[in-house]
Amino acid sequence: MDADRGWRGYLPDAALAAAVGGALLGGIVLAPVGAAPGPLEYLALLAGTLAVVAWRRAPLPALAVATACMLAFSARVHPETSAAFPVLITAYSVARDGRRIAAAGASALFLGGTLLADLSAAGTGDPRAVVQRAVLLVGWFVAANVGGVVSRQRQAYLRQAEERAAEAERTREEAALRRAGEERLRIARELHDSLTHSISIIKVQAGVAVHLARKRGEDVPPALLAIQEASGDAMRELRATLEVLRDPGEEAANGVGRIGELADRARAAGVPVSLDVSGDRRELPGEVDRTAYRIVQEALTNVARHAGPAASAAVGVEYGPDVLTVRVHDDGRAAPDGPPGAGVGLTGMRERVAALGGRLSAGPRPGGGFSVEAELPLSPAPGLATATAHPAAEATAAGTAATAHPVAAPAAHPGHSAPATLGAHPAPATLGGEAG
Repeated sequence: MDADRGWRGYLPDAALAAAVGGALLGGIVLAPVGAAPGPLEYLALLAGTLAVVAWRRAPLPALAVATACMLAFSARVHPETSAAFPVLITAYSVARDGRRIAAAGASALFLGGTLLADLSAAGTGDPRAVVQRAVLLVGWFVAANVGGVVSRQRQAYLRQAEERAAEAERTREEAALRRAGEERLRIARELHDSLTHSISIIKVQAGVAVHLARKRGEDVPPALLAIQEASGDAMRELRATLEVLRDPGEEAANGVGRIGELADRARAAGVPVSLDVSGDRRELPGEVDRTAYRIVQEALTNVARHAGPAASAAVGVEYGPDVLTVRVHDDGRAAPDGPPGAGVGLTGMRERVAALGGRLSAGPRPGGGFSVEAELPLSPAPGLATATAHPAAEATAAGTAATAHPVAAPAAHPGHSAPATLGAHPAPATLGGEAG
């Protein structure tokens, strides 16, 4: 295949050489003076013609061969102006290659040699024809040399234009990255100045209340302990988020291994939670690990807020060969025929799952309660993990993933996002045991 392409690359040059050879043969037929060409003249004609084939790939050797052969040929045969064609083509190529002195020298050598040959044969021809031919050849060779220089300058200009365009593109990318970095730092400062101080006050006040209750010998209310623990966890997660914003190379440590802490926190808030982790546990890709954690976190938060005081939840994590499945079911007050709720919790879940090329099912269960199930591929398709950088594309992908389960839009208990066209999955039979 490569050899075939190499031969095809020579076809245009071979066609040009054939055309030049035809012009040379025509010049022989029309030559008014000079001896008839013999075998040496034809051999010189053939060599000068073949030199044209290499005018682009080896311009300097081609010029040397064409000049020597065609000068010897024209000195014997005097074929009008056609003998100059191979030299003109190769001189143009050498000038375009940047060797202007070599091109000009070969041109002058050929012009001088042909002029001397014509003058020596002037006794048998018209002197005015010799002068006209010399002037014509000078003009052609000047044009060939100037054309080669202009072509080289044009190529240099095009290369500079391409380099400037590439540099401008790199500059735009660097400016965009710099603006993105500045925006991340601004968001980090705003979060630190607002949320960090507020959560710190909540944690301090809860700690003071717990301390005073214990000092008086009173039982500390579980809700107060839950507030203290939740505020501490919120501070930790906020600090991790701020570190990611300030240094995108740093990633938060939240993952499947900390889902047990989410279950403990939900129990402290008064929600009975069972946790079951099955399958061959192994290290997960960072995006998959964090997405699974955030889905469970959001689902348990919705259970605590909206499922009702007597509701319980079951969390399941299943390691499959190619997919990590996360399930959160509750037996709360969500009814299949209730009005759809409003919120952004499930929307955020869909966006996270869609960015990884996974599937999300969320909606009321047939027997009551709410169900969330996500399937996260352990080897996301290339390009999907970066979908979150483009909100519009992310929203489209989220909508596509949401319609993967063609079930009519069920109602959600208040606070759950409207689970448009998402199916429900029954809770597992047993969700016992804890995983840290």
